[in-house]
Amino acid sequence: MPTLNKVMQRRGELLARIAAQREQVAEIGVRLQTPLAIADRGLAVARFLRSNPVLVAGVTALFVVRRRGMLGLIKGVWSVWKKYRYLGIIAGNLASRL
Repeated sequence: MPTLNKVMQRRGELLARIAAQREQVAEIGVRLQTPLAIADRGLAVARFLRSNPVLVAGVTALFVVRRRGMLGLIKGVWSVWKKYRYLGIIAGNLASRL
């Protein structure tokens, strides 16, 4: 049967171990803060673009018309449509994981 001194010594060891682990978790949190903030901004941009497809298409169309003319616009719209659908699938997969 353990004595009171042994129990108190073990308790002290465990409390010291807990304090060290708390410090480690805090350090990890500080290191991950910037990457997580960047990822959060990226998700916000993706949500904005997904919720405003007409705006994205309009800006893309203006850019393509200025650079390549009407044929370029048609090719650009087709390319943007394919990318939009692809990104929609990816965004849907990401949203289902959150």
